[in-house]
Amino acid sequence: MLHEIKPTAGSRKTRKRIGRGDGSGRGTYCGKGIKGQKARSGRGKGAQFEGGQTPLIRRQPKMGGFRNPNREEYEVINLDVLEKSLKPGSYDVTELVEAGAVRGKLPVKVLGRGELTKKLDITVNAASKTAKDAVAKAGGSVTII
Repeated sequence: MLHEIKPTAGSRKTRKRIGRGDGSGRGTYCGKGIKGQKARSGRGKGAQFEGGQTPLIRRQPKMGGFRNPNREEYEVINLDVLEKSLKPGSYDVTELVEAGAVRGKLPVKVLGRGELTKKLDITVNAASKTAKDAVAKAGGSVTII
């Protein structure tokens, strides 16, 4: 029955009732000893205190660097990926997404890692000079949107 439910033996501890007289075993000094910094209210220094040495947090450099608010982020695709995942033909960003070559959440940029042997006509947001040269060498073209 619900009124008979009790916690497992030993799973619940009663709290120490400090400062409730000498008969309790936790009276007089309440487990803090006699005098000193650790016997006072507020109890000593913080966890970050280093004994008077300049603390770690104050030894660190103050400025956190710089993040360019005008930075353009691209989803990059390399020539070796184009070689592997596409057949010869004409592709724009939406067709590259459908082919599974890019995710399409960001503007697409073609980079020049790898070799290209297929004739591809690609329309993307950006391309590196080496990528443009490699596509042109294979007989294709890169058009920047």
